[in-house]
Amino acid sequence: MQDVEGKVAFITGGSSGIGRGIALAFARAGMRVVISGRKQEHIDETTAEFAQAGLEVDAVTLDVTDRDAVERAADATERRYGRVDVLVNNAGIGLTGPVMGATPADWDWLIDVNIKGVGHGLSAFVPRIQAHGQGGHVVNTASMAALMPIVAGLYSMTKAAVVALSEALAIELAPDGIGVSAYCPGPVHSNIAGAVARRPEQYGDSGYTPPPAEFLERAKSQPYMSYVEAGERVLAGVRRNDLFILTHPEFKAGVQDRFDTTLAAFPDEPINEERAAVIPFLTSHTIYAPEKRLPSPRYEG
Repeated sequence: MQDVEGKVAFITGGSSGIGRGIALAFARAGMRVVISGRKQEHIDETTAEFAQAGLEVDAVTLDVTDRDAVERAADATERRYGRVDVLVNNAGIGLTGPVMGATPADWDWLIDVNIKGVGHGLSAFVPRIQAHGQGGHVVNTASMAALMPIVAGLYSMTKAAVVALSEALAIELAPDGIGVSAYCPGPVHSNIAGAVARRPEQYGDSGYTPPPAEFLERAKSQPYMSYVEAGERVLAGVRRNDLFILTHPEFKAGVQDRFDTTLAAFPDEPINEERAAVIPFLTSHTIYAPEKRLPSPRYEG
């Protein structure tokens, strides 16, 4: 999607943090943008920032765990603009801590938002992108924690699921001219850590203590990536049709070590050629072929 001007994008969790950065990048590129969020205060802050920048944005209050509400948002977007071209499944919660410290409600909340919320977005919006037959793009926000699951067990589990889902979906939607990207950002200035304190009542008690106010305040001064830059990198990834949109080169060596550890775990023995001959559909795909790989991106912001 090199030419994005005039395209219609819906961004869940677009009212703050990374989602707001994506929305700004898309709008500056001439796209028509609809954002969603759970908190009206965040929506108001975002619409004010857009107005100050001379940009337009539509907004809707939405909880992505409500499948019917996501479907209604898709209907409303299509009625207003006549089409949908890009879906960004960005809504998520950053609930982190030891795996064995989690309550059953922690499992439910993380899975409902970070996995099922993505599924609701796909079910509601992708058929509408397919229907006009002119292609499009889906971005599913995962995390570097999906590739380096060393400190955030359940959160990493949900984000790893989003990566695997995105890879499978990229294969399925390629014939329709719809690209799919798994977006795996590193640390970005956002409110994802503080959002866990606004836990919906139906998810009960957590096994984790919300981060203290001093931690959240200190995070504001850390040399993290800005949400504006994080959003611009998503736009660049959509234009390149990147399968993976990675933002932070600081993680590359660690990811290399992890993948090398994985490769070293394969048995050091000859391949069973008879077995290999009947499972090629499981062992590789052209989506990963060397000739399909683009040069590493360079951000010129």
